[in-house]
Amino acid sequence: MAKYIYAVWKRKTASAQVKLFAGKWKDMINGKLVSEYVTRTDLFDVLYSAAKITKSKDSVYFEVTVTGSGESAQAEAINYWIAKALIEKDPTLRPILKQAGLLTRDARKVERKKPGLHKARKAMQWSKR
Repeated sequence: MAKYIYAVWKRKTASAQVKLFAGKWKDMINGKLVSEYVTRTDLFDVLYSAAKITKSKDSVYFEVTVTGSGESAQAEAINYWIAKALIEKDPTLRPILKQAGLLTRDARKVERKKPGLHKARKAMQWSKR
């Protein structure tokens, strides 16, 4: 089996386990081709943004196992990890990815529901009289 870079990353409640290989092959997510797994076209740009910026889209491929959350958070978790893996492979790419903002982890999560409220912050309608 070929050598690869492996890591686990999270975004919201999505968890991505990614293997980045050198060479040209088909990118897979959960055993399916990326085009079969991802249904929203805007997420293709998110998935491949790190590889496009560094011009390494044709020289690397990845296999991903992703669980939890929605499509968007899963795509962002995969993209962040690809950026980190590309740096591990070639440290000279760090300034390029840093300037593009791909190395900043998005720490936003869903706020918990508080007692006595409908949602995290939504309260019942208040009547003056």
